Amino acid sequence: MKTYQSIAVFCGCSERISAAFLNPAYEFGRAMARRGIRLIYGAGKTGMMGAVASGVLEAGGEVTGVVNESLDLPHLIHSGLTRLERVGDLQTRKLRMLELAEAVVALPGGYGTLDELFETLVLVQIGEVTLPIGLLNTRGYYNPLLAQVSGALQEGFVYPEHTRLFVARAEPEDLLDALEAFQLPGGLERWVTREESGGQPAA
Repeated sequence: MKTYQSIAVFCGCSERISAAFLNPAYEFGRAMARRGIRLIYGAGKTGMMGAVASGVLEAGGEVTGVVNESLDLPHLIHSGLTRLERVGDLQTRKLRMLELAEAVVALPGGYGTLDELFETLVLVQIGEVTLPIGLLNTRGYYNPLLAQVSGALQEGFVYPEHTRLFVARAEPEDLLDALEAFQLPGGLERWVTREESGGQPAA
């Protein structure tokens, strides 16, 4: 079992998100704090971002926010962070969050969350990072994505091991437990080498 000191969380920041999503985000933050896990996230105070950060902070945990210069605005940035890092652009922001983290979790979110999630998946797929990835599947939010991954496997766009690069759970504690038990699948190198374990080209 792996214990983590820090987890990067990607999630939505819209102010129109219902409490049915905000409350689990807050509880996920509290669960992180209870386990002594530092939150690494995009520094926001609105939507899911604000909920997860407040959950950590109100439970006595630590939060590091990472923000790019164009989004470093008072009405967007959480005022109670343990630490705030400012970087030049969005791409640097994403990479810095991965540098600071020992695992990654995507809570429900929009374009930015999906971009961050899939960039991390690709980096793991090609072997540039080895971070465990979790999806908090509140209210089945990620069910369509899970179906898309299954379809990509069936049509040959990904290998079987790529469907095991992440774990998805509906409840915060269950997801953290699954991440602690997570192990990267074997055979990831063949996406680059295009060889099976016996040295033959992959199908």
